[in-house]
Amino acid sequence: MKLANIVLCAGFAALAGACAQPAPEAENLTRWVDPKIGTGGHGHVFVGANVPFGLVQVGPTSIPQEWDWCSGYHASDSTVIGFSNTHLSGTGIGDLFDVTVMPVVGEVVCARGTEEDPASGLWSYADRTKEVVRPGYYSVPLVRYGVTAEMTATSRVGLHRYTFPASEEAAVVFDLENGGCWDKATETHLERIDERTITGWRYSTGWARDQKVYFVAEFSKPFASFETIGEHYGRASFTTSEGEQVLVKVALSPVSIEGAKANLAAELPGWDFEAVAAAADAAWNRELARVKVTTTDETARRIFYTALHHTMVAPSEFCDVDGTYRGADGQVHENPGYKTHTTFSLWDTYRAAMPLMTILHPERMPDIVNTMLAIADEQGRLPVWHLWGNETDCMVGNPGIPVVADAIVKGIEGFDRERAFEAIRRTAMNPDRGNGLRMKHGYIPCDLFNEAVAYDMEYALADGAAARAAEALGKGDDACYFTERSHSYRRYFDPATGFMRGRDSRGGWRTPFNPFASTHRADDYCEGNAWQYTWLVPHDVRGLEGCFGSRDRMLEKLDSLFTVSSVVAGAETSPDISGLIGQYAHGNEPSHHILYLYTMLGQPWKTADKVREVLTTLYHDQPDGLSGNEDVGQMSAWYVLSALGMYEVEPASGRYWFGVPLFDRVEIEVPNGTFAIEARNLTPENRYIQRVWLNGQPWTKGWIAHADIMQGGELVFEMGAEPKVWYCPDEPEVYADRRPAAEERLFKSEAVEEIASSANCRP
Repeated sequence: MKLANIVLCAGFAALAGACAQPAPEAENLTRWVDPKIGTGGHGHVFVGANVPFGLVQVGPTSIPQEWDWCSGYHASDSTVIGFSNTHLSGTGIGDLFDVTVMPVVGEVVCARGTEEDPASGLWSYADRTKEVVRPGYYSVPLVRYGVTAEMTATSRVGLHRYTFPASEEAAVVFDLENGGCWDKATETHLERIDERTITGWRYSTGWARDQKVYFVAEFSKPFASFETIGEHYGRASFTTSEGEQVLVKVALSPVSIEGAKANLAAELPGWDFEAVAAAADAAWNRELARVKVTTTDETARRIFYTALHHTMVAPSEFCDVDGTYRGADGQVHENPGYKTHTTFSLWDTYRAAMPLMTILHPERMPDIVNTMLAIADEQGRLPVWHLWGNETDCMVGNPGIPVVADAIVKGIEGFDRERAFEAIRRTAMNPDRGNGLRMKHGYIPCDLFNEAVAYDMEYALADGAAARAAEALGKGDDACYFTERSHSYRRYFDPATGFMRGRDSRGGWRTPFNPFASTHRADDYCEGNAWQYTWLVPHDVRGLEGCFGSRDRMLEKLDSLFTVSSVVAGAETSPDISGLIGQYAHGNEPSHHILYLYTMLGQPWKTADKVREVLTTLYHDQPDGLSGNEDVGQMSAWYVLSALGMYEVEPASGRYWFGVPLFDRVEIEVPNGTFAIEARNLTPENRYIQRVWLNGQPWTKGWIAHADIMQGGELVFEMGAEPKVWYCPDEPEVYADRRPAAEERLFKSEAVEEIASSANCRP
């Protein structure tokens, strides 16, 4: 889910310059960001200090309890074991928490500890009543030690400031043992360089199987002594006066200690904490200002800018200031001419967060794509879920393909398009992860592979994206091949039940069958059930219509998705099936496109109703403000795009289908100026689009092309209370999947003719 190139990488002088000219109050958008949204429930969002798309996320890490502590922070917990310099945001697995720093007073046990025994470790309660968190800054008092902890950051450096009481036993402890719940240190090193400087590294295995983090830590005052304790801890001791502040800069590198030193020298040579915090705030303001909304609904504005903030935590930069990076092959590579990135939660983010980035951060997309192509060269295929140079292979399908294909289709420059398509082809033909079974049988048999339906359907939509990229490059044979292969999902459709259902290697259906049933990561689906996965065909909606036999039958089934019981059956159901309206599960990604199918099927008022319901009931400005994991920006990106009134349903289609705008006016910064979206007569009742104009001309499509947005201009929605169809069907290409004219006629219906008539379209 992109810090502009001018931000925070040109040294401290640039930082000071940025904060010397603060944004006018009218443009101070960070005041609308509430980082606590998503810290309750299952949101798993990061809380702390960082800059947009920075390598460092410095903030508190709690005593881990369970799944909901993946980010190191939860609204229900006030324990702190230290302040780690790396965190994940919104994931379903916990990792990182590297180079944890904890200010202490007195003798302490160097261990994580347990809440049941106050003296069992380093931990302290935090006084959450005095906690301050805003973009680029975090502060909280530690009750046990009487220390106030503050932190801010540049891209590669975490700056800590600890205000101590008077003590002869003040200290800062470095903890290299404790990472995320899934993570274990394999080798650590701490070394005193001089009376102010410590260097070291942390190697670990966990979700990222072979993670390497190097660091240099520099103090604002000499420490009286430094001692290593056990294998993984070090203690820098001080004598402090009442209210004395001790600052420590922790610079990270994925490459080497020398790289960390260079990062520190380039980004943060000075000690002006306020200037760094102000520069971080300015960096966030610059990025948030890419979208300006006009509304009287302050709650919606707060949710929107917080969501926009969430989309810019990752992908994170993953290189030193000189461009050196650690590759997926474990080797150190010289500057490739672009900034490499990491934290690619692609199964989540290909759906909305990455498409949003193509609009708001097109200048960053070449770096993203080039990084993915390098990963493909280094590991043999495009990434699935890449974390700190490691392929985790987390989740199903080939989610890297839609992202690269989307960049090709949208004409994004700055990368080799032929090389990109070769990476797509190589990945699509890779036999690992069940794809070999699919190529052999034409689908993945459920008796030969776990989560067969989910894997196959994700492979199918990736093939659809590959076909669109092939078309854009004039590769007709590839386009035909991948289009045909993208229809493999049809083998799972059971006409008798109207659901996608597991099939074995002999062609028989999985029995017994219950479309409400779920067994987490141990059935034919992935974090879902048949009710949700039946609709995972965004690349071939017309083909899915054919499976149902008619548009009317498909719409009847789609209507029932939202009205059936929300009970999910089974003893070990997936906790990711959340945010339920009927069996529509907004808390997890496979459902995110479903609401927009109504617009594609000629009933846009139902899209408007359901999108408005989700925007206003499943997103809140409270800690439990998300209906599922943030998933590295995807949950928030859905909100941002949907609040604009559109969503890219079909992967790599280059077009966004309309829903319902949430704001009176939105202005988006694009390369050619501004693209404005105005919703006239917008009220909760007037949520239906009546007419659309683009740059003053009537617009008769149910979608808008990426190219039209990037050109700049003005899109005007006339809103009203009457449910109606305002657009014309594109015949014969309503959907991305192409068909011969003879087959196309099979999918024509009376509904299409009614749309054409009501919208006054050409015959």
